[in-house]
Amino acid sequence: MVRKKFLRGKWRTYSKLGNRRKNKQKYRKAKGRHNKIREKRKGNPKKVEIGYKKQKKPEIIKKIKSLRDLSEISKGEKIIIGNIGKKKKLEIIKKIEGKGIEIVNLNVKKFMKKIERDKEEKKREKVKKEKKKEEKKKKERKGEKKDKEEKKEEGKTEEDKEEEKKPEKKEKTEVNGEEKKEDKEEEK
Repeated sequence: MVRKKFLRGKWRTYSKLGNRRKNKQKYRKAKGRHNKIREKRKGNPKKVEIGYKKQKKPEIIKKIKSLRDLSEISKGEKIIIGNIGKKKKLEIIKKIEGKGIEIVNLNVKKFMKKIERDKEEKKREKVKKEKKKEEKKKKERKGEKKDKEEKKEEGKTEEDKEEEKKPEKKEKTEVNGEEKKEDKEEEK
């Protein structure tokens, strides 16, 4: 069925309204009090109303909920991805890329860019976490060394100092003992 062409009233009488000038042939709604088109009188152009539109061929759009559903879809069809997580969407998009199947409810380019950005951010976060862990370990090592030194010093102040003093006395006594022995030998 050929589409009906609607034109304004009196377009045949004036060239400025479209007589022998196709680019001027446009529709304007009839609003006048005694307008013949508005009143739908015989012999006048048709008024634009509901019911003149052609029927469209129904588009076949299939809903996909898993990767199994992709096997049923042929080239050139449209699909809707429903209630699927990021990973599954990615897998579906990768399988569809070469087949020429259109996804109605998803902008593939934006989705892919977003996923790439998310991956980069995760890598950055991992690197930051690793650096923080390394810094903590270094601080702990330094803290452990300081603690050991402090413990040694604390231990020395109480017990170790006494032990250190005892060997010094022994050495002195030994030295003194040797001296005494040497003195005794000299005396003999």
